[in-house]
Amino acid sequence: MTAAPEHITICICTYRRPELLVRLLKSLGTQKTDGLFTYSVVIIDNDSSRSAESAASQFAAQSDIAVKYGVEPRQNIAMARNKAVENASGDYVAFIDDDELPIEHWLLTLFKTCKKHSVDGVLGPVKPHFDQTPPKWVVKGNFYNRVSYPTGLVIDWKKGRTGNVLMKREVLAAATPPFNPEFLTGEDQDFFGRMIEKGYVFIWCDEALAYEVVPPIRWNRRFMVRRALLSGAISQAHPSFKGVKILKSMIAVPTYVAGLPFAFLLGQHRFMSCLIRLCDHLGSVLALMGIQAVKEPYVTS
Repeated sequence: MTAAPEHITICICTYRRPELLVRLLKSLGTQKTDGLFTYSVVIIDNDSSRSAESAASQFAAQSDIAVKYGVEPRQNIAMARNKAVENASGDYVAFIDDDELPIEHWLLTLFKTCKKHSVDGVLGPVKPHFDQTPPKWVVKGNFYNRVSYPTGLVIDWKKGRTGNVLMKREVLAAATPPFNPEFLTGEDQDFFGRMIEKGYVFIWCDEALAYEVVPPIRWNRRFMVRRALLSGAISQAHPSFKGVKILKSMIAVPTYVAGLPFAFLLGQHRFMSCLIRLCDHLGSVLALMGIQAVKEPYVTS
């Protein structure tokens, strides 16, 4: 008797981006498997108003792929990821962000690489995708470019993230809950750090490519500034944010303020890069003072 193919659950956590979610689901509907595995999709809506429900329902009605939709009303990405894991039934679990578009061999490439190298998980690259031509300063500033690595590289915890990853289900079962809700950011690095300490091995696969959709709103200066302020405020709440990191932010704010005029002379991309770093540290300092520069849990517009 031939053994049944293994199953992969693709987990998506989403928040008020139904249009992008529709595009992602469409790309997931055409994933190649070569008959090596089956797959299903779990969508966890981190919006209590259920803004992703319609997109999830339409995809489920039009696709042969099994889809499970759930809501995590508490706006916390770690809790949303944990809810996704709770609803996952696969031998493997993949994570991809709601604003990403994987190539059609994405899941197959991750799966084959995991099997070939006999590891516990595989991460892939995420490159920017622009539907419209962005301003030159956005491209020149590399604001949405991420570092890639050679295929087969064993990653450390600092490279761990959940935007493009496949891992064995047993890895997630080794931690309860897998993602620590105290970490409002960096919860994925914390997860990988704990799992690597337990002896699990994760490698990089540069061929398992996904693209991050970067719509025009994301090259809006106000958006970039608000997101940096929120990122700084969230990092201040991180359990590891203390001591040296607090001092670093307090020193960095006046340093970057002083550097802004010089950065402006070097071009808009340098100016915005300096401003974003300033706002990130400023968000941390303001949060320490009890001031919320950005009140929303996510910056989407």
